[in-house]
Amino acid sequence: MPSGMVRRSVWVIAALAALLAVLAVLFPMVASTRLVSDRIALEMSAWSGYRVSVGAPPEVTFFPIVKATLRNVTLSDWRDTDAKPIVDAERVEVDLSPLAALVGKIVFSDVRLIRPTLRLVPSGQFYLPAPPGGGRVSRSIGSARAAIAANPESPALDAVASEPFGKVEFTDGRIVTVDGSREEEAVTSISGLVDWSATNRSGKLAANGIWRGENVAINLSSANPVALFAGGSAALSVALKSNSATMSFEGSLNASENPFVDGQFAFASPSIRRLMEWLQSDIAPKSAIGSISIKSHLTGNAQRVKFENTELALDGNPGTGLLDVSLEGPVPNIAGTLAFETLNLGSFLSALTPLAPSDTDTDLESEFASRVELDLRLSAAKAAAGTIGLTQVAATVQVKNGLAMLDVSDATAFGGTLQAGLRLDHNGPTDTVELRMLANEIDGAIFAAATGMSGLMPTGRGTISAILKGPAQSWRHLLENADGSITANFGAGELKGLNIPAFLERAARGGFFALTEVSDGSLPIKMAEVKASINRGVVTIEKAEAKSAVKDIWLGGLVPYIGGGLALSGKIFPPGADKAVTPPDATFFVGGSWSVPFISPILQLPPQAPNL
Repeated sequence: MPSGMVRRSVWVIAALAALLAVLAVLFPMVASTRLVSDRIALEMSAWSGYRVSVGAPPEVTFFPIVKATLRNVTLSDWRDTDAKPIVDAERVEVDLSPLAALVGKIVFSDVRLIRPTLRLVPSGQFYLPAPPGGGRVSRSIGSARAAIAANPESPALDAVASEPFGKVEFTDGRIVTVDGSREEEAVTSISGLVDWSATNRSGKLAANGIWRGENVAINLSSANPVALFAGGSAALSVALKSNSATMSFEGSLNASENPFVDGQFAFASPSIRRLMEWLQSDIAPKSAIGSISIKSHLTGNAQRVKFENTELALDGNPGTGLLDVSLEGPVPNIAGTLAFETLNLGSFLSALTPLAPSDTDTDLESEFASRVELDLRLSAAKAAAGTIGLTQVAATVQVKNGLAMLDVSDATAFGGTLQAGLRLDHNGPTDTVELRMLANEIDGAIFAAATGMSGLMPTGRGTISAILKGPAQSWRHLLENADGSITANFGAGELKGLNIPAFLERAARGGFFALTEVSDGSLPIKMAEVKASINRGVVTIEKAEAKSAVKDIWLGGLVPYIGGGLALSGKIFPPGADKAVTPPDATFFVGGSWSVPFISPILQLPPQAPNL
């Protein structure tokens, strides 16, 4: 027989002998599944610190790996035998070490939990699993805690004894909260993996599940998890993803009694309204519809966090600045300064407050002013409020003690300067809204183009002041019931859309006519003045006067704000005439609407000859 064949035969015989030896060693273990079950339960108890029980004898397979399958496994608190298990699983698969089995030991590194349930109980402000009564992992954490207590600044964690942990995979699990006899599902359809080879090594968690009807994926990793469990500091990476929001953090966490974070933070949500509904929070108004994204350097503790070097975008309005969030008071407090290159005030406000009038028929959420505190200082090179363009804007958004306010303290608009304010007051027997505006040294032509009030709007420079106050039920209800005042003063300019000779000629013929019939001209004026009061949504024009070298025009009457119907009377006088003694050149009514006014002349009777 050739020597090569001899050598191969020897190797085959040796392999068969080794296999027989292994089978001989394993046979007692296989023959006694109860022994295997007890040893695995004992090992899991020593590993976890909980009392482990197995409901049925295990199934042991040897190929391709040595694996034990256990059913109806529970992990319970040693100290409370009447409580429900902290963890139970329909099936647990354990990968066993064949080398350890050769010497009659049970050693495993990988565990798979099939349809497990984790129960959380109240613990302070949170729900947490009942703590284990010991175990190898707990002992490592205890040793690390002692090292941290001995030297908090530089604990000797390298000297802490290491315990093996391995991989724990879970599939189709759930988390429930237990309060007395009541049990409620919190998270369902959980699958994931804990990968932590030993307690002195780095570890990570990857999981996904359904929380409040939405799929959530989370990834956690740390260079030293045992330090965090022991209340120390360690690097931490967090990533969370769902349809309603995404969040990430890269930095460090101090998990002591006064926890502290320091790192790079990012958060984004396509809809603040949807996010608040998902979180079941009323901190933001239900009318908040905008998106939000933030990138920042985050530092702080459980009571106060600071967002430095912040890049913030609210509903497409990108800005930079500093934010400070405090949770020390009865309601959250958010303060800071933000600078924008461009800012849409309407969408910005709709993302944070109920102040933006996006829907005139929707009820205003004045209760929001009592649920949060805001103090934001804003600046913008360019801004827009509806169709109105602003530049060099300085503004403040404040919400506190039942008051919600927007104050534009300075802005350039309409060729002049603008100050404006919006105040919602939730205090008192009824909620109220107050609006005010002061436009100074503006160009009337620019104002008319921006507001759509081109008809009979002076083109000169002037000042407009308006105040409006009323019940805060809805924006439409406010406009229908508000009180206030309007004043306007303009210097030399023109009244566009008015041909005075054609107007007088047409009025002399009698019969009503549309103002558009005599709008093919303009009237140069020396000045124009308007004074009006507002009572329950109806504008009473007390004085509307324009003086020119050609004629003087006077108007007065009523204009309901909602509907825009006109009920005015007017007169045209010779220039500079004393209206008390001088008869007008024309007297007329103005009806129709603001957009399509109609003129109805009042024919003057000729003076009668005195009776002799």
